[in-house]
Amino acid sequence: MEAVKTRVPVSQSIRYPEILEIARREGKVTVEGLAEHFGVTLQTIRRDLSDLADLGRLERVHGGAVLPSGTTNIGYEDRRSINAEGKAAIARACTSEIPNDCSIFLNIGTSTEAVAEKLLAHRNILAVTNNLNVAVTLARNPECEVVVTAGALRRADGGLTGDLTERTIRQFKFDIAVIGCSAIDEEGDILDFDMHEVGVTRTIIEQSRRVFLVADHTKFRRKAPVRVASVSDLAALYTDTDPDQQIVRRCHDENVRLVVVE
Repeated sequence: MEAVKTRVPVSQSIRYPEILEIARREGKVTVEGLAEHFGVTLQTIRRDLSDLADLGRLERVHGGAVLPSGTTNIGYEDRRSINAEGKAAIARACTSEIPNDCSIFLNIGTSTEAVAEKLLAHRNILAVTNNLNVAVTLARNPECEVVVTAGALRRADGGLTGDLTERTIRQFKFDIAVIGCSAIDEEGDILDFDMHEVGVTRTIIEQSRRVFLVADHTKFRRKAPVRVASVSDLAALYTDTDPDQQIVRRCHDENVRLVVVE
């Protein structure tokens, strides 16, 4: 009689290092691939990936996860799938404090795209953007005049950057700028990956009366190499989880409104 082979469940303590090793080797792991590899359910792997993401070891993307990078951003479509619900909640809180009859700037990023979606009911808005995705969204609002900056098109995310972009921005003085970022470190520095985008964001800050930063909790766990600005340059920071106490104190000391949504 042939012996029945029984798969012994792999404990989490063993599974986590192997998941990270596969991610390092292949660049990305998928829920289905890991479930088949370990012989466990999809739900089990989703929990594993969420735990590793909470520990800052991985970043969740649609269908799986990738290793966090301190020098290279992950793909734009993958970034769209990261914490979409949190970004939507942040966008609702942010747009609730943007009045009708004002001028605004929205820069490149999936969080600012979420803000654009929540601005569709606003009236008499002049919106300037270097984000083609934001422009297409805001064009659905007949009460919003949309201005797209000049600049070199970055095909990966529909962003416009460079000297032409900065020169366009300097023609305006905005009531409010809504910006995103790639990371925020424990010292309160706002960071990004693209040096060309950094100059544009600094110009946006210079030309705005108030600056709102929309950044979900994943941005506090990431690293990026280029400093854009500081939380002291902000009027408000919108996020979805309480940041470290060092950031909270910095916001308090610099009179920056910290809004944490559920």
